[in-house]
Amino acid sequence: MKPRVLIVGRSRYRLPLDANLRRKFDALARELDVRVLASAREGSPVRDETFHLVPPRNPLDGLRFWAALPFRVRRELRDFPADAVLVQSPYEAAAVLLAHVSPPVVLEVHGDWRTATRLYGSGARQLLAPAADRLALAAVRRVDAVRTISSYTTGLVRAAGVEPTATFPAFMDLDRFLGPIVPLPEQPEALFVGVLERYKDVDGLAEAWRLAAPRVPGVKLRIVGNGSRAHVVQALVRELPGQAEWTPELPNEEIAGVLDAATVLVLPSRSEGLGRIVVEALCRGRAVVASRVGGITDLIRDGENGLLVEPRDPAALAEALVRVLSDRALVGRLAAAARPSAEAWIATPEDYAARTRELVEQVRR
Repeated sequence: MKPRVLIVGRSRYRLPLDANLRRKFDALARELDVRVLASAREGSPVRDETFHLVPPRNPLDGLRFWAALPFRVRRELRDFPADAVLVQSPYEAAAVLLAHVSPPVVLEVHGDWRTATRLYGSGARQLLAPAADRLALAAVRRVDAVRTISSYTTGLVRAAGVEPTATFPAFMDLDRFLGPIVPLPEQPEALFVGVLERYKDVDGLAEAWRLAAPRVPGVKLRIVGNGSRAHVVQALVRELPGQAEWTPELPNEEIAGVLDAATVLVLPSRSEGLGRIVVEALCRGRAVVASRVGGITDLIRDGENGLLVEPRDPAALAEALVRVLSDRALVGRLAAAARPSAEAWIATPEDYAARTRELVEQVRR
């Protein structure tokens, strides 16, 4: 009999799932009897046989979600008596523990949980940081098992005094990134893909490009993404209309194409769990210029498949960008090592599902 697992997270889903997510959950369904309690995207249905989603309710959508989560978890478990509850951050873990549920709770740690209140969304979130930190740390220490995804996240958990029960990466559907590698473009171009939030240091990227652009005339920085720091990018495009371009939204299936059109990916994050876009860039044979933080250091080896700079140092970031965008031999050497360095992070949904079942069964024992 397959173990029954309730997955609880703040992730936003749209039903029916797209093909990439469907592969993941189809594989999980072959190993586990799964129910998912999460959030719905605007306009999405909120329920099917697997997903029970909370519709968006502005204003105070996040506060409403967290306040009601313990009660929703208890209600789900009355209808779906699970063998384990998998939670996707320490904050969901705290809510589940507050619900006083009987199944064991398994926490997945994908990055530094403190980022949510310090470097994301409204600055008012920082007022919640001290209390949120204490709550999250208590949850990390009280759950029945912790799964990490990398050396970096393992270090975070060990610093909290907990030894992870298992370590394996989250499933990333990389099929569309694993085709034949396209040669580097003749005209150099830098690319940023990600949410425009403080933890990505969008302000530092804009400042760095103002320093770098005059030294690489004709070279463009393309920024793909949206968020609370969008006004910073808009100002940069107005100031450097020939060397900065902004695309607020781009379908996932087009990300491989913009990577192929770029010479290098740039990611100046102040905090980063792993950085899926980094893995995608490496799969497309593109070097990465990034800050030396978090899980980025699990992926990028300085001088081998990219360049690492200290975080929040726009001058150092500008210097690194000028190097790769003006030295084709250097960027070619870094790009040649990119795809091989991504191999360790490529796994099938079946691999991920099997390891998740092993973890659940270990916790049950």
